Amino acid sequence: MTVRHDGLQVTWYGYATTRIETEGGFVAYLDPGRYGVLTGDWTPVGGGNPKEAAHPRATDFRPEDADLVCVTHDHHYDSDGIERVANEETTVVVYEGVDPAGIGRDVGPVEELPGEVVRTGEADHLAVDGVDGGDVDVWSVPAYNDPAGPRADADGTVPHPKGFGVGYRLSIGGTSVFWPGDSDALDAFAELSVSLFLANIAGTVVSTAAESADLAERMDPDLVLPVHYNTIEALQADSGAFARDVAKRGVPVVLDEREG
Repeated sequence: MTVRHDGLQVTWYGYATTRIETEGGFVAYLDPGRYGVLTGDWTPVGGGNPKEAAHPRATDFRPEDADLVCVTHDHHYDSDGIERVANEETTVVVYEGVDPAGIGRDVGPVEELPGEVVRTGEADHLAVDGVDGGDVDVWSVPAYNDPAGPRADADGTVPHPKGFGVGYRLSIGGTSVFWPGDSDALDAFAELSVSLFLANIAGTVVSTAAESADLAERMDPDLVLPVHYNTIEALQADSGAFARDVAKRGVPVVLDEREG
């Protein structure tokens, strides 16, 4: 399934992998790869029927069609996933805190990725050549778990401390898209001007469905699309309940979970 919104075609492939294409043909990916969502190896949590899972089906996907790739943090860095979507003309934006040497998975160095690799800080701006002479703007924003919040241990330890990762706000094809990455629903997010909000809803290490619904109500985007849930055990969520909650608040919401 492809979600169409304000001149964009948006597809969630599973985990955090999201593809965005403009009417002019500019293609961006957010956090591509991991857990078999682009190799065809993903299976539903508990071994359930993929036709019934509230999640996209896995697909063996190697289009190499990206004009832009954005990576938020170590947990979402997958060099194979990036290589499946990028080419030598791609701008690959990787948060400066991403360190393949410390990831503990079989991933390649950032500097060996295809395309032009750009390292970004916590609050940076980058303009990427778009189509028809229009730039695509990329802003990184701090994204983290509050050490005094619901994801913190008694000593304030959190899965995603400040400085570990970022979110991205894109202005693409004249439409603003926000992906917070792995983060709580921070107050600063509600101040962003956002047309399409890609929401976390699974809790555990990111914001819960209720917290993201509250954020959506405050942010007041034109559309909410939840992603990054039901791919692995730690990210199980009731997407239907989330959609009903957001809709009751008067905010448009859509699900992209399966094909066929």
